[in-house]
Amino acid sequence: MIATEYRTLIVALNCAPASRPFVTAWLDEDTRETVTFGEFRRRARLQAALLGNHGVGVGDRVVVIMPQGIPAMTIFVGAMMLGAVPAIIAYPNFKVEPSKYSFGLAGVTANLRARVVVIDQEFPEDLLGHISLGEETTLVRAGDAAGDGGEEEMPDPGNQPDSLAFIQHSAGTTGLQKGVALTHAAVLRQVESLVRVLKIDGGSDRVYSWLPLYHDMGLIACFILPMVCHMPVVMQSPLDWVMHPETMLQILSEYKCTLAWLPNFAFQFVPRRTPQSRWAQYDLSSARALINCSEPVRASSMDEFYRAFASIGLKPDALQSSYAMAENVFAVTQSDIHQSPARMWADGQRFRAEHFIAPVAGGTPGAMSFVSSGRLLPNNEVRIISDTGEVLSQGSVGEILIKSDCMFEGYYNRPDLTSEVILEGWYHTGDLGFYLDGELYVVGRKRDLLIIGGENIYPQDIEEVVCSHSAIHDGRAIAMGLYNPDLGTEEIIVVAEVEQEQLLNDVSSIEREIRSLVVASSGVAVRTILLKPPKWIVKSTAGKAARSATREKLLKEHSEFNTGS
Repeated sequence: MIATEYRTLIVALNCAPASRPFVTAWLDEDTRETVTFGEFRRRARLQAALLGNHGVGVGDRVVVIMPQGIPAMTIFVGAMMLGAVPAIIAYPNFKVEPSKYSFGLAGVTANLRARVVVIDQEFPEDLLGHISLGEETTLVRAGDAAGDGGEEEMPDPGNQPDSLAFIQHSAGTTGLQKGVALTHAAVLRQVESLVRVLKIDGGSDRVYSWLPLYHDMGLIACFILPMVCHMPVVMQSPLDWVMHPETMLQILSEYKCTLAWLPNFAFQFVPRRTPQSRWAQYDLSSARALINCSEPVRASSMDEFYRAFASIGLKPDALQSSYAMAENVFAVTQSDIHQSPARMWADGQRFRAEHFIAPVAGGTPGAMSFVSSGRLLPNNEVRIISDTGEVLSQGSVGEILIKSDCMFEGYYNRPDLTSEVILEGWYHTGDLGFYLDGELYVVGRKRDLLIIGGENIYPQDIEEVVCSHSAIHDGRAIAMGLYNPDLGTEEIIVVAEVEQEQLLNDVSSIEREIRSLVVASSGVAVRTILLKPPKWIVKSTAGKAARSATREKLLKEHSEFNTGS
């Protein structure tokens, strides 16, 4: 039992075989670096010594703003070795809106009140002023920990299972300023549950990841889980993967990786951005669980990935699903790894009008498809409630509430935000879904729900259809509701990025085709479609389309949509 075998995360790391490979940082075909568990421990101890020289001690916060890689990981662990509480913050890149990043950076660093903020030598000078440095905060440029020293174990700082281990930020963004503080015990209990349901074997499994370390998928599933389970992980930077998505197939094939966690869009992005003529040179037979952690999980995305790569060894039951969030350390549910995630069809009209799931046969006119996010992990509970707080029965759609033995106790230094979401021991996720036959289905975010003519419309459903058009960039469409005072209801506006700017010369035909696709798939009419050039939509630090920020940008540029409501 992991949670009882290891008192803390550092104890788990110290028990790893010194010669076993831990992290492989993959830069390109010719440049990669692998460190063993023994070498990783040594470098982490050197980083701990450097932090200690700057006065870092038990309970101090250490903010790490570093590019993805082994140095950031060793600083993070080095802080924990001192009993300090590290937090990894997104590193700036060209895909993130500068003003949004600066605002979020200032807010997060102010909230954490860190003893030390660690940045690399290339951190942009113009952003230094946005790092909130209190009187007791020191800004440190990261030093080299690849030299001599670090062989001796460090003295125990007195970490206990209920001591804070680290802080991860909710929703993969710095802007929300929701620091999720997690104890060693909570994290170890989560890892133990994942090991049990995924049948993880540190001696034979290997993780692949391009996920950012400031996001729960990257931090927990692809760093902490391998560290505790003494399992190798092959890692590349998120930016490199986005620029060259085919590298995912290359790394999975070369290193025979068995596990990976991915957002929904990756299941479409990789086959669409990899020339079909090169598919046959890869081998995905080693993959036993490629886990879709998005809300919702899209059947069309999973099917597209399987159709593309079944011929190169991908097994149908290798495509899995999970419902995960920082507030629960990571996973709440996981699909059965011995079979594909459960799917069901429901009456689309009743779903939109009544928020009720009435199962129908697949292919029924007007039916909607739903993919399960899996069954609850051990010691996790779920409730579905209405807007009035009533607990709903199976098949009714409402807000998802969770309770578990690894749930967070509150947002760091934000009792105001905590009191809004933890009520009577239940965390109100803000996600909408339904529970049926022991499976949890997530259908969207409560705050994103559009009420159009009395019907419940999920923007993700419309966005999926819009992005299916060949002229639209994958994952770069946002549907929103804007109030029409003449009609007394909201109408749907869609803004989408085209693949290439020259496509804007053919706006009329593209808009007409998209309207037809949306009506045919959902019976919903779109008032306005706005096609924009590449890179127009605002991105979050996680690289996702930022819904609220894009809405603000749209209203600034299109005054005709400002109705005063």
